[in-house]
Amino acid sequence: MVMLIWWKSRHKPSLGCMSMCFRLSLVSRPLFPLLLFTLVLNVRCNDITAATNRILQKEAQFDFTYNDEVNNDNQTIYAFNHTVSRNKTEGVRVWVNLLTENTKNPILFVVRQKQAVLSFQVPLILRGLYQRKYQYTQLGRTLCQPPTHAIAETQYFYVDVSTLSSTGINYQLRVSRVESFTLQTEVKFTFTATPSQPQYFKYDFPDGVDSVVVKVNSQTNFPCSVMSIQDIQCPVYDLDNNVAFIGMYQTMTKTAAITVQRKEFPSNSFYVVVVVKTEDEACGGPLKYYPLLPDQLMDPGNRSKTLDVVVSPAINLDVYVMGMVFCMGIFLSFYVLTFLVACVESKRKKGHPNPADMSPAETASLLGKSLVTPSPYEYGSVADNASSFSSEAITDSIASAEVHYGYMERSMESVGCSRRDSLSSVEEDDYDTLADIDSDKNIVRTKKYLCVSDLARKDKRILSKKYQIYFWNIATIAVFYALPVIQLVITYQTVVNVTGNQDICYYNFLCAHPLGALSSFNNILSNLGYVMLGLLFLLIVLHRDIAHNRALVRNDLAALECGIPKHFGLFYAMGTALMMEGLLSACYHVCPNYTNFQFDTSFMYMIAGLCMLKLYQKRHPDINASAYTAYACLAAVIFFSVLGVVFGKGNTVFWIVFSVIHILATLLLSTQLYYMGRWRFDSGVFRRVVNTLYTDCIRTCSGPMYIDRMVLLVMGNIVNWSLAGYGLTEMPSDFASYLLAIAICNLLLYFAFYIIMKLRSGERIQCFALVCILFTAVVWGFALYFFFQGLSTWQKTPAESREHNRDCILLTFFDDHDIWHFLSSIAMFGSFLVLLTMDDDLDNVQRDKIFVF
Repeated sequence: MVMLIWWKSRHKPSLGCMSMCFRLSLVSRPLFPLLLFTLVLNVRCNDITAATNRILQKEAQFDFTYNDEVNNDNQTIYAFNHTVSRNKTEGVRVWVNLLTENTKNPILFVVRQKQAVLSFQVPLILRGLYQRKYQYTQLGRTLCQPPTHAIAETQYFYVDVSTLSSTGINYQLRVSRVESFTLQTEVKFTFTATPSQPQYFKYDFPDGVDSVVVKVNSQTNFPCSVMSIQDIQCPVYDLDNNVAFIGMYQTMTKTAAITVQRKEFPSNSFYVVVVVKTEDEACGGPLKYYPLLPDQLMDPGNRSKTLDVVVSPAINLDVYVMGMVFCMGIFLSFYVLTFLVACVESKRKKGHPNPADMSPAETASLLGKSLVTPSPYEYGSVADNASSFSSEAITDSIASAEVHYGYMERSMESVGCSRRDSLSSVEEDDYDTLADIDSDKNIVRTKKYLCVSDLARKDKRILSKKYQIYFWNIATIAVFYALPVIQLVITYQTVVNVTGNQDICYYNFLCAHPLGALSSFNNILSNLGYVMLGLLFLLIVLHRDIAHNRALVRNDLAALECGIPKHFGLFYAMGTALMMEGLLSACYHVCPNYTNFQFDTSFMYMIAGLCMLKLYQKRHPDINASAYTAYACLAAVIFFSVLGVVFGKGNTVFWIVFSVIHILATLLLSTQLYYMGRWRFDSGVFRRVVNTLYTDCIRTCSGPMYIDRMVLLVMGNIVNWSLAGYGLTEMPSDFASYLLAIAICNLLLYFAFYIIMKLRSGERIQCFALVCILFTAVVWGFALYFFFQGLSTWQKTPAESREHNRDCILLTFFDDHDIWHFLSSIAMFGSFLVLLTMDDDLDNVQRDKIFVF
């Protein structure tokens, strides 16, 4: 049925009426009668002008295509009605196609519903970056469905079509029902979307389900699209320029997944909105050229994308509890195992006589039986020790006489008295202020064959105080570093929850289980191992420290004069660093992205540095770096890490500067280690280098004096120069991991050298230490396998990162990266135990029989 009616135009009155009103206003004097008369005259003029405009209202039908024309003289209204049921939601979709080309005035479509109004124009202009304009002549929009409280209700809606164009514009209109508007649980639905034809669907939470995971997949990377979760309210924001206004959203190429909880939607239902973007730059795609003219329209091309959506129930409370119990159980088992080992060790020691209860002759006899016979290659003659100096040592030496420094006997009484002195009256530098002692250092430290007794001459109280500074400094650093980190990640999580922008954080969205305000609780929980095992290591070190102090108090000869000097400050620092690694890794995984990746790596650098320092300290206790120097160097490493993350990507100048600094630092450290610190970096260093090369390489053509040290340093330089060359040529985008690889390679090289030299010197590795080495190596291998799975990467866009996401693989709660956390924490704990126990075989060997390498 077609009905013709008169319509009051909203256009301005005709010029004749306006001129009449203006002339009357000039003639008339009283204001109020003039205004009243003018108003009445304007209304009459509008009625006269609108007499020529017509409204054509049609009783329209669903699933029928209307081919009509519209201009500024007529308006068409299509009236629809349909039955809405409370128990069934049926979608309605409006499709429009513009047939007239190159029209200057668009057609305006207004859809009037019971509780909502939707309006759009055809052609539709969408803007991209730099105000690029894209024109679409085909549109498809789904109408927002207002809820109904009745069992069944007939609702009416109207589609008004109008334009300001004086010429007729042809168009097509089709309104159809969306039968599969409501998504079903675990049922995949396939659909197609474009920038001008977005799609959205409704999902109702079934009974007994409190959270679901909405997954959208596509076979093609591009065009870039956006998946959004919005509440059931009108209007629905389903265009590229407004989809981010409300709800949760994330960009996608092939995969997107959002975990939705029932408590966030009071209506127990939500919309799944999928929008195709006008450009691909947000998903890592190419960026189109900049338009030459400001109003130039860009060719949108074919931006149709086929997608699949499926809604699956998320894990329930039982899985959360099982995951937490599993995590706690694994690491508590290490506490139980440690307790059992301690009990067995205690019973074993009870079966052996205590050296403190024996006579001096018996003690000496017991120690004499356990001495390690020195290797022929390592233990040289007195003449070798006295006269074999490099030209560098001769230059720096104050006195170059043939002096033999052997093992100095000290009476038990003097040792006992020295232990009872006050620590507050002793400083580390007290030993080095005398000129004869300084001269003695040049002679002793440049001997061809060194023993631990040569480098353990300083007072134990002084060194103990020196190495305790490592622990107190790292504890202070941890407090000042962790507090702002925690504050920052809480802010990150708040921003994500408030804005709904899930592109801020790089989660594995296919295995990200929220808890409270946290979006990925499982990635945080799996870091518990670092904290618990770090604490366990501190307890083990404390037990050893107490036992050693008791042995010193009772003047135990083995504790005083035998074995590797026991200094526990670095071990305490290592345990604290492991705990802080767990805390900061958990903070990083609250919202992982490139701006806070240093939280996850800073204490990894510290752990690697502290382990190398501890290895060196074992046989060089007097000349090991101070805490202030060590932490200053580690701070420089972290500083370069931040610079590399921010400025290093593709920056050739940065990589050249860093590679030069890396090589220079390697050379300086090599010189420091080779000469045991007995060299000076001053204005005459180049002259001494030339003299050394001339004397040792040209004049006498002699080999290096310290062959073992030279082998280690040559290998170290080859590795570091190779890493520097790789960085300069490849310029890896993940600079933080590249820097960590440098530290780990140097640590592994030094550790391998230490083990080889230990065995070569005739020493042995006890059964427990050997088990720890083998166990740790196996665990590290499995840990690295899971680390390189790469479930996400902030080196790419968030959409590209989600292509690497994978489902959970353990208890439907933990993913590959969580297993990396488990295994790496266990491997680090095992590595620390190796450093703690690898020289236990020397506990009854006199220090002048233990070689330095």
